[in-house]
Amino acid sequence: MTRLRLFLLTLMPLALALPAQANPSLVAKAEDAVRVLDEVMRMPESALPQAMLRDAHAIAVIPDVVKAGLVLGGRHGRGLLSVKSPDGTWSNPSFIRLSGGSVGWQAGVQATDVILVFRSQRGVDTIVNGKFTMGADASVAAGPVGRSAAASTDGQLRAEIYSYSRSRGLFAGVALDGSVISIDHRSNQRIFGRNVTPRRIFEGGVANVPGAVVDFRDRLEEYTSR
Repeated sequence: MTRLRLFLLTLMPLALALPAQANPSLVAKAEDAVRVLDEVMRMPESALPQAMLRDAHAIAVIPDVVKAGLVLGGRHGRGLLSVKSPDGTWSNPSFIRLSGGSVGWQAGVQATDVILVFRSQRGVDTIVNGKFTMGADASVAAGPVGRSAAASTDGQLRAEIYSYSRSRGLFAGVALDGSVISIDHRSNQRIFGRNVTPRRIFEGGVANVPGAVVDFRDRLEEYTSR
């Protein structure tokens, strides 16, 4: 009995360090993020402008953000965030959360896909170090759409983040002031293993990354290299 207990205690740290590669809900969320990115970029009349993608410091895709409530409501969603490396390639993505409240005459539940394009390194560093509120910690504006659109809609404000949403097939820029973006550490640990930091993920310090998560990075490479 003593030997068995010693054996189990020896294995426990190793087991805790292994990533939960088969977590079906997180793999499905990564697949949804890839699907949203594919569907949006395959619509030339309303895709994200190529020049803006090439200049982006980071891109986040949050599928199925749920907005619910009556008069007082809120929004919540989980997605992926990849950052651009110094050599111009895209990193493995980290899981993130989007949450925020809203006030107004609203009823029912609505699911919306959200895409965020980070135009400054400051916004990326802020989210890596914790969480931030869009419109307060980083300026945000509804982004332009269309492959030939100039990314200058907010030339006077110089927003650090462009935000988009897609609901019922329509894709357009949307204002998300007051929404909070934060790293989803629990999901990261389930996929990449315990004690894995976002910076380690972004710098390529993780192994055995699930295929659906890698696909998100590869799609960004494809769409920004055109």
